[in-house]
Amino acid sequence: MRPIQMVDLKRQYTKIKSEVDSAIQEVLDNAAFINGKAVTDLAGALSAYTGSKHVIPCANGTDALQIAMMAMELQPGDEVITPSFTYIATTEVVALLKLKPVFVEVDPKSFCMDPAALEKAITPRTRAIVPVHLYGQSAPLQEILDIARRHNLYVIEDNAQAIGSDYRFPDGTIKKTGSIGTIGCTSFFPSKNLGCYGDGGAIFTNDDALANRLKMIANHGQSRRYYHDVVGCNSRLDSIQAAVLNVKLKKLDEYIAARRAVADYYDKAFNAHPKITTPYRAPYSNHVFHQYTLLLEGVDRNGLNEFLAGRNIPSMIYYPVPAHRQQMFAGFGGGNYHLETTDWLTERVISLPMHTELDDEQLHAISDAVLEYINK
Repeated sequence: MRPIQMVDLKRQYTKIKSEVDSAIQEVLDNAAFINGKAVTDLAGALSAYTGSKHVIPCANGTDALQIAMMAMELQPGDEVITPSFTYIATTEVVALLKLKPVFVEVDPKSFCMDPAALEKAITPRTRAIVPVHLYGQSAPLQEILDIARRHNLYVIEDNAQAIGSDYRFPDGTIKKTGSIGTIGCTSFFPSKNLGCYGDGGAIFTNDDALANRLKMIANHGQSRRYYHDVVGCNSRLDSIQAAVLNVKLKKLDEYIAARRAVADYYDKAFNAHPKITTPYRAPYSNHVFHQYTLLLEGVDRNGLNEFLAGRNIPSMIYYPVPAHRQQMFAGFGGGNYHLETTDWLTERVISLPMHTELDDEQLHAISDAVLEYINK
């Protein structure tokens, strides 16, 4: 059996090596390393794929979130509502811009923002909502958008883990996550479903004026060279990374199908076990399984993590410390929150290997090892 990886990017690369190498060589031959044709091509391809009118590539997913908030001209002390059960980048940029993060609960099944908790958290200082499509599952966007409209709030979708996911509205309309809110943000970190071979990110919007502002902010605040209209930053996706993404974007739906097949295998292996809850698949979206995350009850989760490591099977805990319990947010009242569901989840979730290159032999070994530990 081949060694099991949490994410096997090397084997994935070997299958697209000739295409990737050719795309990179074209960039090297043209020497347009910044804002080259590959970047322009990627923006156009992402726009066509997602249905977003405007796509602004940038240096990474964290920058995408920061630039989005800068473009909305939020003021110090303005409140931005986010889940606490997420990667730190979602909430870190709120504090970085001297805004106030307001943490809310997630649904215990989907792990995404709970609309009821969102509604209760809104105050006169609230300006924006950041729903996170965690693990590849869409947040309940219809409810979130309805709340945002009632209170005149921006919605910034953190789509770093769910690019390619479809959201189905009650009227049957289907749109890609990241293209639905005021702004969508994603990451192309190598381990993502659509990952490059370094850092990368992108920002999505259907608002023409907002798109122009986003472009300016990402490029030192300039609308034309050496004329700086607003305070900005330097956040560009380089051409080599864009070249890699142009190849991989064409295969994204294939990659998602492969991940869903892995999830189906795991579901079948674990569905009947009383101590294991397999990932919920919301009827309003298609889960793209950036992670395959089990919810355990009556199981020593950390013990399972160590047991699997002893069998050379990687597993990860996403995330062991929620944002409201991080020291960095102590000054924002983080310790004053009582988020029982979030704390409950952080003690019980564990993610198994999930990528496009897993085979049945590996999946059998992983699932057997999990069940062996839980049944002992």
